[in-house]
Formats: sequence, C-alpha cells, structure tokens
Amino acid sequence: MGRGKTEMRRIENATSRQVTFSKRRNGLLKKAFELSVLCDAEVALIVFSPRGKLYEFASSSMQETINRYMAHSKNTNIEKRMPEQNAQQLKLEVAAMAKKIELLEGYKRKLLGESFESCSMFELHELECQLEKSLRNVRGKKALTEENLVLHHKAEVSLQLNENRETVENDENGEEDIEVETELFIGRPGSRRQCNINA
Repeated sequence: MGRGKTEMRRIENATSRQVTFSKRRNGLLKKAFELSVLCDAEVALIVFSPRGKLYEFASSSMQETINRYMAHSKNTNIEKRMPEQNAQQLKLEVAAMAKKIELLEGYKRKLLGESFESCSMFELHELECQLEKSLRNVRGKKALTEENLVLHHKAEVSLQLNENRETVENDENGEEDIEVETELFIGRPGSRRQCNINA
C-alpha cells in the first residue's frame, strides 16, 4: 500500500513539525551530497531550523561558493539593469535632440525671414546682431581670399623673373671664350724649342 500525499501547508502540531523537519533535513543533506558526488557539481546548502539552529553542507568551501554566487548574482543583476538603463538614457537623449532640432529649425526660419510675427523685440535684435556678425565674417573671408590671390600672383611673377635671370646668366657664361695657354716642345731631347699655342 503506497504512502498518501502530504498536503503542502504548515504542520500545526509542534512535535510533528520538529520530527518532519529532522527527517526532511537529513534527506535534503543526503541529496545535496549525492548531487555533488554523482554530477561533480559545486553544491552549498544552508538550512536554519525554526529555532535558528544552522545546518549546512558544502561540496568544497562554503565561503568560496558563496563568493562565487554573489559575483554571479551581481553580474546578472547588472546585465538585467543595463538594457533598461540604456533604453531610458536613449529616450532622454532622443527627446533632447528633438528639442534642439526644433529650436534650430525655428531659428533657421527666422534667419530666412520667416515667422517674424512670433518674434519679440529682443529676438529681432539678436537676429540683427547675428546677421551683422555673419556679414562681417563673409566680408573678412572675401578680403583674405583677394589678398591671397594678389600674393600668389606676386610670388609667381617673382619666381618667373628669377628663372629668367638664371637662364640669361647661364647663356652668357656659355658664350665666353676661355683662353688656355699650353707649352709644346718639338725635336729631340736637348735641342727642343718651345712653341706657345693659344687655344
């Protein structure tokens, strides 16, 4: 005849509760030991009795297993929080960028002469100052470009003059006659007479 199922609820009788705790605790510790040996698993089991007494089993070092559990639990929690935090951060950044784009588009419309009716006197003054500043920048760049072209032209002319001068000097040096004086002796040794030949 098989055993009946035990209803899963707190046992009201204190003695029966203590006996059941003692039996099941021993069975749990035995199963933890068997799991660690048969499967080469790292097992740590901690049980506190209703009176606060500690029972434990560890297949290796209890403290090392607890440290390993804490590290794993911390990493798991961080990994779970990361997508949520990233999503929230991205939402905030998108909202901020959308606001900046809206402000810039409004500013651009005003610079192009649109939507002046919604501008205050202060905004109109700011736009005027910005336009004057931009105009000064454009004029300054134009002046610098023109000055750069003039200097570039002067440099090219100067370079061309130098090249022409060097060409003329080389041509003049090439046409000069160089007079070389040589001594030539004719006859037998002892009765030589000297002739000067200009080349």
